[in-house]
Amino acid sequence: MKNNVLIAFSTCADPAQGRILAEDMVQSGLAACVNLVPNLTSVYRWQGQIQSDDECLMIIKTSEGSISALREWILKRHPYELPELVAVPVADGLPAYLQWVTDQIRR
Repeated sequence: MKNNVLIAFSTCADPAQGRILAEDMVQSGLAACVNLVPNLTSVYRWQGQIQSDDECLMIIKTSEGSISALREWILKRHPYELPELVAVPVADGLPAYLQWVTDQIRR
C-alpha cells in the first residue's frame, strides 16, 4: 500500500532552538512528530571557507501534501540565512504508525 509520508531533515543551532521550531511545526499541523538529535557536528563550505558547527538535527515526519507548506514555513521562521530542508519518501513502515502520521498533518 502506497503511503504519502516523508521524513524531512533540518538542522538548528541547539536543542532549545529545535524545541521551539519543533513545537511550532507540530502545532501548525505541518509535522506529526519531530525528533531532536543533539550533539552533531556539521562540516560544510560556506562563502568559500570550510566551516564546522555543533548543531541539533531535526527529523521531521510530514507528508507529500504538506512539504511545500513546510518549505515556506522553514524559510519564514528558521533563524539560519540558508536553512537545510531535505526530504525522502518512507518506503515502508508499520501501517498504523504511517496512518497516524497522515492523520496528524493538516492538509
